[in-house]
Formats: sequence, C-alpha cells, structure tokens
Amino acid sequence: MPVGIEAWVTQIPPVTRAWLALSVLTSLAVQTQLVTPLQLYFSFKAAFTNMQPWRAFTTFFYFGTISLDFVFHMFFFMRYSRMLEESSFANRKADYFWLLLLSAIMLLALSPLVNLPFLSSPLAFVPIYLWSRRHPSTPISLFGLVTITAPYLPLALVGLAWLLNGTWRAAAGDLLGCAVGHVGWFVRDVWEREMVGGPTVLSEAPEALKRLFGDI
Repeated sequence: MPVGIEAWVTQIPPVTRAWLALSVLTSLAVQTQLVTPLQLYFSFKAAFTNMQPWRAFTTFFYFGTISLDFVFHMFFFMRYSRMLEESSFANRKADYFWLLLLSAIMLLALSPLVNLPFLSSPLAFVPIYLWSRRHPSTPISLFGLVTITAPYLPLALVGLAWLLNGTWRAAAGDLLGCAVGHVGWFVRDVWEREMVGGPTVLSEAPEALKRLFGDI
C-alpha cells in the first residue's frame, strides 16, 4: 500500500493531480535551468505568428520559481481544485477538464487586455471562484487570523497576492480569473438551470471526451 507522500498524491483526484504535477515540474525545470520563462510565456505573436504553439499550453503551468508566492498559489489552487473535483465533479473527470479547457480558451482570448504572459494563476482562480459560489455559507479561516464566508475568498486571495507581489499586475490576473470563473458559474448554475433547463455544450463535456476519460 502507498504510504507518506505517495499516498497523499494518489488521493488527489486525477485532473487536479495532473495539473499540480505539470505545474511543479514546469517550475522545477525553470529552477534547474532546463528551460527559461522566455520559452514558456504566451503571446499571440510568439505562439501563432512565430509558430510556437506550445506557449498556449505552458502558460497555464508556470507559477513562477520556487518561492513563497509559488507555495501560496499551489496550496490554495490544489486545496480548492481538489474539493471542487471531489464534490461538484465527483466521477465526472471529463466535465471538470472541460470546464478548465473552456476557461483556458477564454483566458487566452482575453489575455491581450491585461498583457499577462502567464495565465496559470488566473486559471487557478476559476475552481476557487466556482467552489466559493457553490458553498456560500461555509466559513473560511485565513491563516487563523480572520474568518470569512466562502464567497469572499477569491477577493481575499486577490488582496493577499497583491501584498505578496507588491504590484497590481498580479491582482489583475487573479481578477481576470475570477471573471472567467463567474462565467463558468453562471453557465452551470444559472443559465443551465433557469434559462435552458438542462446541460449544454458549454456546461457538459462532449461524449467523445467522456469516453476518453472513462466516464461512460
């Protein structure tokens, strides 16, 4: 039976586990100078005009070098992504991946508005925001210093990121992630239920993707 760190890793649901692993490996690759951030960042010109399409992928997995800010993002991203995948998306791996994929596409389209080379933190805020909206009365303790209810969690984390980075740019990216997360929440919890009365292609993964993930 797996023990220690192996047991902890295997208990993380699969989509969150893959995302976490790719993020840690990317930061380690930069830390050990196997690659540089200049090879990973996203811009439309670099990715599509200069024929470097991998940038549309790597931009979502680089949270910076190993630092306090990196640990901060990894902790909150993993915690709330895991809880969301285990609750709202239990046994629905394809639907959770579909949420993240559509959110990533939205972030790529919106990235020129805020000129962000890396979209990992904004994407990490999508599951945080969605979880917070689906648990409106849940109390959250921030480092044992203050207790808030879940809907205020994304804004509290934006403020903490601003303090840690000392620049508005980090907050702008996280706010963009909150905006995309709000779209994801609205499509699934308002539009689907109250306006169309059932799942749509925006809220439920295609059948082929469900087969790929073994959900059907």
